[in-house]
Formats: sequence, C-alpha cells, structure tokens
Amino acid sequence: MSSKITGKEYPLLKVFSSDFEYHIPAYQRPYAWTKEETGILFDDLYEFYKTEATDNYFLGTIVLIKAEDKPHADVIDGQQRLTTLTILFSVLASKLTGDAREACDALLQEKGNILAGIPARPRVHLRQKDQDFFNKYIQEVHITSLLGIDRATLPTEAQQHIQENCKELLEKFELYFEGDQNELIKFSSFLLNRCFLVSVSTDSQASAFRVFSVMNSRGLDLLPIDIIKSEIIGEIPEDEQQKYTEKWEDLENETGREGFNEVFTHTRTIFAKERPKKGLLEEFRLYVVKGTSPKGLIDNVLTPYADAYTMLKNSEYMASSRVDEINGFLYWLNKIDNYDWMPPAIKFFAEHPHDSEYVLWFVKKLERLASFLHATAQDVNHRMDRYKWILAEMDSNPTHSLEQPLTSIELTANEKRSFYEALNGEIYTMPSRRRNYIVQRLDSFVSDGGAKYDVKLFTIEHVLPQNPEINSEWNIVWPDQEERKYWLNRIANLVPLTRKHNSAAQNYDFVTKKRSYFQNKGGTTSYTLTTQVINENSWTPEIVASRQKMLMRLFSEKWDLQIDPSEEVAESEKLIFHIAIRGCNATGYAGTNGNFIVKAGSTISIDTTPSCQPSYVEARKILIDNGIIVDGVFTQDYSFDSPSAAAGIVGGRSANGRREWTTLDGRQYGNVIGH
Repeated sequence: MSSKITGKEYPLLKVFSSDFEYHIPAYQRPYAWTKEETGILFDDLYEFYKTEATDNYFLGTIVLIKAEDKPHADVIDGQQRLTTLTILFSVLASKLTGDAREACDALLQEKGNILAGIPARPRVHLRQKDQDFFNKYIQEVHITSLLGIDRATLPTEAQQHIQENCKELLEKFELYFEGDQNELIKFSSFLLNRCFLVSVSTDSQASAFRVFSVMNSRGLDLLPIDIIKSEIIGEIPEDEQQKYTEKWEDLENETGREGFNEVFTHTRTIFAKERPKKGLLEEFRLYVVKGTSPKGLIDNVLTPYADAYTMLKNSEYMASSRVDEINGFLYWLNKIDNYDWMPPAIKFFAEHPHDSEYVLWFVKKLERLASFLHATAQDVNHRMDRYKWILAEMDSNPTHSLEQPLTSIELTANEKRSFYEALNGEIYTMPSRRRNYIVQRLDSFVSDGGAKYDVKLFTIEHVLPQNPEINSEWNIVWPDQEERKYWLNRIANLVPLTRKHNSAAQNYDFVTKKRSYFQNKGGTTSYTLTTQVINENSWTPEIVASRQKMLMRLFSEKWDLQIDPSEEVAESEKLIFHIAIRGCNATGYAGTNGNFIVKAGSTISIDTTPSCQPSYVEARKILIDNGIIVDGVFTQDYSFDSPSAAAGIVGGRSANGRREWTTLDGRQYGNVIGH
C-alpha cells in the first residue's frame, strides 16, 4: 500500500501544540546551528515584525514521519529550526511574567498533571545524548543556570551550541525589548500567529526520505525565473514575443539555469538594497518588475547584469588594457566563501564596462573590502548591509568616475583597525576557508601576484611545532612557554604546503624539517612564503618576531591599512550614519539634544506602508509642501526630534532609528551615541 503524503502550512502556535511531538532520530546529525544562524533568524523575525504590519513570515519546510492521527513525529528535515525556535521560546519565557509566562511555557512542554503523577512532556526531543540537558535548561527554562556553566565542561558540541545560542538570543531580547512586557507580548503574538512553517508528513520512512531528496535536489523544478518569464513575455506585444523569448533563453544558456536564478537574486538585491524578507518571486515582482517595463527589464537590466555576472564568475574581463590585473582581483574575489560582493560588482560592471582604469580601481577596493569582511568573520547581515551602501551611492551619484570615485567602498578607520588586528592574531585557529584565503593571499603578495592556488591539496603547517618532543631542540631554542604559545598560530610561524599533513614530521628539528618536509623531491617549494622560511638558518623567537613585522607591513601596504590621522579626527568629531530602506538613501548625524539631523541630498522612499505612523505620513507631506523635500530629495539639512522619527519619515515605514541608522562599518546609532 502506498504511503500518503500530506503538506500543510501551520502557524507556530499549531507547530508547538499537542498535535505534534517531535523526535530527532539517533541517525540525525547533532544540533549544529551557531550564533550566526541564530542571530540572523532573530534579526529577520524582529525586522519583519517591526516593518510588516499584516503580512505573514514564512520559516520554511519541515519533513516528518508521522501518522495522521498521532502526535509522534520523527524529524527528517527541520531539526535546526525546531530546536532554535524552542530555544527562542525558552528565552522569551524567561523574560515574560504571569499568564504570558505560563502560556509560553506551554509551547515548550505539554502540561502534565501533578496529582495524577503525569509529568510534563517536551514538545521537542533531541538525540538521547543531549535531551536531558535540553530539557533541564531550555524546556524547563533555567536560563541563568545554563549561562553559568563553563562552556569547556559541556560534553557535546550540540550542548555548546545550545548554550551559545541561548546567550545570543538573550542579548537580542535585552537589547530590543528592555523588559517591556507589552512589546514582548505583541512580539509573542506575531511569532505564534503570523510566522508559519510548512509541514510535509508521511507515515513511511522511505517516503519521507524520498520527499526530502526531491526537495533538496537540483533538478529542473520550476524556479522563480520561469514564472517571471511567463509574466514578462506575456506583457510584450505579440509580434515581439518570439524575439524576446529568444533573448531570454540566450541569457539562460549563457549563465546556466542556476546561474540565471542567481542573477535574479542579485538583481533583487541591487534594486531593494535590503535583506530578503519574503520569497525571491514576490520581492522580484515588488522591487524590480514594478519599476521597469517588460522590454526594459530584459534589454536594460537582465542582459547587462547577466553579461556582468558571467564575466565576474569566470574572471574574464575583456578590454584593451589592465585585463590581467583586473582578472587577478576577480580571481581572489571568487575564492571568498560567499558572493555577497556580487550585486555591487554586477551593477558597477554593467554601468562601466569599458573604463578599465576605473574598473581596476573598483575591483582592487572591492577585493580589499570583501577580504576584510571575510577575515574578520562578519555575518551575512553585516556583509549585505556593508555592500548596500555601495549600491545606494551608485544610485545617488550616477556620475561617479575615477576623478570622483565611490567613497563607501573604502574601509573606515575602525575597519582598518579590525582588519589589522585579525591578520596580526592567531590565523591558524580560524576556520580553514578563512585561514587558507589569508595565507594564499599573503603568498600572492610576496610573489607579486603571479601564482595561482587552485590546488586540491593545500595545507598550512607550523614551523615551530604545536607539540614538540620533550628532548627536542625546540625546547632549547624556545624555553619560554608563554612566548611559544603567543607565536605558535600567528602568520609568521605558518607555511603553505601542497602535501598531506605529517604529524611525525611536524616535530622534526628546524634543519631536518625544512629539508625533508617543506621541500619537494627536487629541493623546491610551491610557495614563496615557504621558500622564505627555508632560506632561514634557524627559527628563533627573534626571527619569528621580525618576520611577523615584515609580513604585517606587507599586508598593510597591499591592502592599504594605514590610517590617516585625518580619518581619526573625522570619525571622532562627527559620526555619519546611513540608512537605505525601501529605496531611500539618507545620511545624517546626532544633534546635541537627542535630535537627529538628516543631511541635504538624502532621498526618501517613494511611498509609505501601513506600518508608518500617521504623524510620520503627515510630516512627510508638510516637508514636501514646504519645499524641504523636492522630488524625493532633501534640499537642506533638517533636524528631527529623534533618530526613529527621522528613519520612519525617510523610509516611509515604522522604524527603530537607534538600530537602523548605522555607520558604514555597521555600528548602530544606539550603541555609539549615549543619549
């Protein structure tokens, strides 16, 4: 008999009810979300709550093995979200009081009957190793006790993630709600009634795995590009539809099907300049289709953007000059583990395809910015916010050129300091993708950029070993344990190799190690950094310290990390804050009495949303009637009572100005201004 598959959309109030009792099977991987994923989830939920008055928020799909008439459900896909949402409700419960607290507790556990000796039943059951811990601290809401545990004593990574994510969410609640019970209850209502999950259920394990496989396959399922295509081509006069159908299909062939979908994603970002809150299809219609004509979308947007995307992805810029240098920077951009840099790059190359001198300037600055964000482990929200200022500046200053270049792509003094500190820190302790990028980029600097690093086998090894033998010469040359610990994982003590790690060779003395481990059979090395080390006669603390200074000077020179004193003065005297939401692009600064001054030249969003306070709607009208805003642009500096009023009037929606006005490097107004 075939299994029945059902799919239904449920609000979280129903997801965390007696209709479901979730069990994570033993064969599933442990809970693995970090504070980055958890923080992004909360920020997205909170921003949607503050800005969308009526719409619902979609949290994705879970796949369950579940009989239709029983609550027991084995979770095939969705463990990370269900566990993180449970932690979120636990932290929320810890902040609520009275009936609200009791109602929140019921989301975590099915209430038992103490008189009948029936214990409470958790809604979510993790793997056996972690369930007792999860139940004690999260489902029974002992948050303070959990945070008091020394992380190093927790026996599993899952428990460490649970503690870390609990702390992250607690900090978020304290920052955004400050104990306000009314706001906490409103937010709770939003979570339970307007946030939805789709549950796909079947009573067969084989069927559940088949559903999971289909959902995660890369087959030719219907993509947003297919739906947009039918809508756009249908709007074009019938006698031109074939011509534009062929243009569309040529673009899809050029980029590949998945690539063309990425072009759509990047195009949405270029137009919206905000993190996605809804599906690509809905937001592409809202931000892109709504502002263009059908033929204009294909001719003036998708065609140049797809061409730029293909060139960027393949590092194949073509011009009469500077080609090798430009493609060299594109090569390094493509080695970074995300493509958040792609939207500003696509827009720039689509608008300046032939100005090779300005293109070279741009890609050099963009690679530096992308490298900074990568090396300092900025999360996706910070990265997207940082790049959106470049997009906003390109919109507000369409005549930018090499003579008057973009300014938002430059690193701030604060970013330069953070970048330098990260590079000067313990590089080896970083995740492999980050440390490999940094070491390879440094090697390219010392080899004048000619080397390529597309090798399958790439390792980074210590010169001074991590655990030298007791009778080793290393203990004679490096007697000070603290000094050894300080230098062990820094860039000066690391060399790149194209060979498998050899734990025994790691402990060779320096002369033997560089001869038999750092060199190939012919006595050569693959990397200039390694050659430099081989040319040293000994490896003492003094040599390593000197080498560290030399390499840091090189980083500073190649990535231009020197801080001009004028930058320090400008940042300390007047911090400039930015906002770019719903098509606006505004800058401003703090006044002396809690007021906020929006600068002349700032632009406002075209319209207002239902979430915009009536007083802000009226204030916008008065500013326009009085000529302070003309054609959506401030004609003079204007003072508002508060940063939130400024943000709400500029953006045309409800806004938390203390959070949404930020410096270029991501510092929020509320965190850097005292009042």
